[in-house]
Amino acid sequence: MVVNQFKTVFLLGLLAALMLAIGGLLGGRTGLIIALVLAIGFNAITYFFSDKIVLFMYKAKEAPKREYPALHRIVEELALAADIPKPKIYVIPTQTPNAFATGRNPKHAVVAATEGIMQLLHEKELRAVMAHELGHVKNRDILITTVAATIAAVISYVAMMARWAAIFGGMRGDDRGGMSELVGLIALTIITPIIAVMIQLAISRAREYQADKSGAHLCKDPHSLATALQKLHDGVKINPMKRGSPATSSLFIVNPFNANFVMKMLSTHPPVEERVKRLKEMKV
Repeated sequence: MVVNQFKTVFLLGLLAALMLAIGGLLGGRTGLIIALVLAIGFNAITYFFSDKIVLFMYKAKEAPKREYPALHRIVEELALAADIPKPKIYVIPTQTPNAFATGRNPKHAVVAATEGIMQLLHEKELRAVMAHELGHVKNRDILITTVAATIAAVISYVAMMARWAAIFGGMRGDDRGGMSELVGLIALTIITPIIAVMIQLAISRAREYQADKSGAHLCKDPHSLATALQKLHDGVKINPMKRGSPATSSLFIVNPFNANFVMKMLSTHPPVEERVKRLKEMKV
């Protein structure tokens, strides 16, 4: 657990340093300040409103206790065991089997389950999935992954502006020095966003492994979480999500969309096979 936490802190620091470096390189002190302001602004918006946006995007509705008594009982028991407030519970009207957690902190957390997951999994497996999601809440992973995604987006945005400025307005010299600087700048503004995305994905994968571990300890049943992950992975292949955005895929316990080769390379989730293997080797 300590190794995963250290890895996350290191990667977040590296991502922030990359953002400041590209801001400073492209605009000196002014560019660095602009990069900071953009990051703070984007983070503030996503911190306070990302949960409402994603719930609206997937047409999630709050789940009445009288209609979903088993789901409420499971979440209540797990929240008590995790020593966190009981999150609000939402249901997503889709047969794609999946679940996610959102919210800026444990006091404002939400867990959402699709109709499909409640039909596919038996209670022990559903309990393990909810334990995984409450693991995200307790570990404040939503905040961590949101900050990482926002910083990566700012880097990409700043790099894009610099690239177009270089092509159409920036360094118009005919000398070799000016041309080599132009080529170098364009290369930098292409490579830097790729590095930023790779770091963001590494953070997301690390948090998924951590939530698997936290959830397995919380429900004291790593085997049920392993079988649930395999069922969800296979279920998404048969019935992938029809609405929503791949940009939100990191929220779900498994990627809810059909993954082609490129999407697998840029996946926000570790391979299901590796997650299942680690869970089956766990002792709680």
